[in-house]
Amino acid sequence: MSILPRRFERIKNVLNCRMENLTVLVEAVNKPHNLSAILRTCDAAGVFEANFICKRDEVKTFNSTAQGSQKWVKLNNHETTISAVSHLKKKGFKLYGTTLNDSSTDYRNFDYAENTCFVLGAEKWGLSDELISKVDESIFIPMTGMVQSLNVSVAASILLFEAIRQRQIKSLLPLNGEGLSQKEYQKTLFEWSYPELASIYKKSGNKYPTLNQDGEINEVIKKQ
Repeated sequence: MSILPRRFERIKNVLNCRMENLTVLVEAVNKPHNLSAILRTCDAAGVFEANFICKRDEVKTFNSTAQGSQKWVKLNNHETTISAVSHLKKKGFKLYGTTLNDSSTDYRNFDYAENTCFVLGAEKWGLSDELISKVDESIFIPMTGMVQSLNVSVAASILLFEAIRQRQIKSLLPLNGEGLSQKEYQKTLFEWSYPELASIYKKSGNKYPTLNQDGEINEVIKKQ
């Protein structure tokens, strides 16, 4: 059964604005509510994928706060700080870690126009010393209250939308899919449009079929 034209158009409009060069790395944030809220913000900001440092046997639960956004934001799970940082550095990301120390700088003093990753930890503990030592810049969000920390999901929202603001001023926000490689765009378009079929193709190892401008599959699907 083909996807409805209105649904396909909606999926394309969202995917057209996704960015591979803006992401987050979240460490030791295990509360489902916070993880869900971060994912929802990533979806709203046009972030294509998010990164979590999480042991393989830990189960992430997404509650109603996510509003289904976990379906639309790709998750990269990393078991160690080293693997997470290595993965992001190989992709050319600059890491901005949220932490209060002598070298921390007001987050508004940096340019987030390209390859930006915001690194966040649980508000109670902050980032681990190991991760702090590996970020490129330590940043903080100025506050005037008695409490000098924000909920991690709130901090993620402030930082991501500052990056969006800067990119909008410079006309760098994607509008027609230019924020993703063509290969990634077509792959994701099929997975979002036909998630059940995509699962079948993945298991069989077969290449996804192409879609026409209305979202219809261009070739006959062979029985698996």
